[in-house]
Amino acid sequence: MKAKDIMDRKIFFVEPDTPVQMVARYLVERHLSGLTVVDKEMHALGMVSEGDVLRKKIAPKAPEVIDMLGDYEGMEEYREAWRKMGANTAAEIMTAPIIAVDVNDDVKKVGEAVLNHHIKQIPVLENGKFVGIITRSDLVRILLL
Repeated sequence: MKAKDIMDRKIFFVEPDTPVQMVARYLVERHLSGLTVVDKEMHALGMVSEGDVLRKKIAPKAPEVIDMLGDYEGMEEYREAWRKMGANTAAEIMTAPIIAVDVNDDVKKVGEAVLNHHIKQIPVLENGKFVGIITRSDLVRILLL
């Protein structure tokens, strides 16, 4: 079974200049956990998740412990949270590079990508363009077949 066999072709997406407030509204109104950010040619640029939007509204906490040399294992996550907090558009808040699969990828590869990257959904690309989405629910559903 291939990604194209289980993907949802009814896709929701935003463009890079979409305001974060509009992104949040789309997520809530459409009951989505994330949206793909695409350019005018439908090339997937990144993803904006509910978590990304939450990080904008909830200020990141300062690291509790920084060793004497200034080395802190979570510093990159801390910087990323601060970046998202100041975001005004989908491009500024999205997570990139995008994790995606090809329409012809085996479902096992899709499942591994979802699990290994701890994501709820994964965009499906054909010739580099966004054409579908596969959610964890879609993957669980095929286990029932």
